[in-house]
Amino acid sequence: MPLSCVFGKTKYQTKSALCKLSRAMLQSSVLVIGIFAGQVAYATDDLQIKAPQVLLLDDKTGTVLFSRNSEQQFPPASLAKLMTAEVVFDALQKQKIKLDDSYVVSEHAWRTGGAPSRTPTMFAKIKSSPTIEDLIQGMIVQMANDACIILAEGLTGSEKQFVTLMNERAKLLGLENSLFVNSTGLPADGQHVSVGDLTKLARHIYHQYPEYYPYFAKTDFTWNKIFQRNRNELLYLDIGADGMNVGGTKESGFALVTSAEKNGRRLFLSLAGLKNEKHRTEEARQLIEWGMSNFDDMRLFSKGAVVGQAQVFNGTQSAVALIVKDDVDLLLPRNGQDQLTAEIVYRGPLDAPVKADQQVGSLKIKLDKQIVRELPVYTSQAIEVGNLEERSLGALVEIATGWIRKFR
Repeated sequence: MPLSCVFGKTKYQTKSALCKLSRAMLQSSVLVIGIFAGQVAYATDDLQIKAPQVLLLDDKTGTVLFSRNSEQQFPPASLAKLMTAEVVFDALQKQKIKLDDSYVVSEHAWRTGGAPSRTPTMFAKIKSSPTIEDLIQGMIVQMANDACIILAEGLTGSEKQFVTLMNERAKLLGLENSLFVNSTGLPADGQHVSVGDLTKLARHIYHQYPEYYPYFAKTDFTWNKIFQRNRNELLYLDIGADGMNVGGTKESGFALVTSAEKNGRRLFLSLAGLKNEKHRTEEARQLIEWGMSNFDDMRLFSKGAVVGQAQVFNGTQSAVALIVKDDVDLLLPRNGQDQLTAEIVYRGPLDAPVKADQQVGSLKIKLDKQIVRELPVYTSQAIEVGNLEERSLGALVEIATGWIRKFR
């Protein structure tokens, strides 16, 4: 049913959502996938979650289903291995290394992450030469610290150099709340991540490296006649989980990053700060099952659809239509869809000339006043500088309606 979109004294119709045009200043960056700290995107009385940091995201639509303190930093423990894996996968994809290449086990790798360390290990013997594929499986399935260090040293010459590469890749991927000090996640001053960054990293790995993602679903790995089971408890539950990693300490709490798929719907979940492994597993199971069973897909706008308009000053036209470049799909709760609204935020009025296909603002989609998706909007056409009469008329329109935008 068409809903009215009102701006100043101009009224027009859209077919999908209520749009409110605002003079609010456009933020310096616009996230296509919204992650909002300290916010529960879709609140429900039936969902009692204790984890202090949570982010649950629908992969297809980018909808944030549940968010709490998603930018808060905490020590990653073994979740740092996801960044190590990303660096290795990137090198493999660029053909800098091959799966059947082998690296020699150094004394540092053996002492720091091997049998003497009494931490998760694949028990690689000093001076032995496991293949990169075996090391990847040891790192992912067994969360082996020796495997991480062997990969780091083999790829760059030293773990220190590898960590530099980890942080360069993290910056490139937009992980703004993450800093890595080692390849393993073993306790180190200054090392931190956030559930928002971990979710972004997990989603990147899934889409960028489909040939390597299946390693995360392996429930066990036998190497050098030693059998070990995957420590990710969610793989053994019937919730569709097929990755990715768990971690935590008694001091900082227990955490995980997981991805699950059922009936064509894929969710990504990161949570942290729980008291023990049992609570971590139970809360993750509860969130995944809730996300899979309580939402419906809805298409709000089709690719190229007009979602609103921005006022233009000194142009041949007083306004320009704003469009979205892709289909805008959303995952919505089965109850409460009548509270859906959308707001366009841009710096205005736009000064002519205005180029076609120019990003000028963002579309913020809200449910019950909570932002659940944010994406850019673009001008549908070029607007040239108007003649004197047109510019004068535009000035009168600005004087008549500018105060309405400013104080809305």
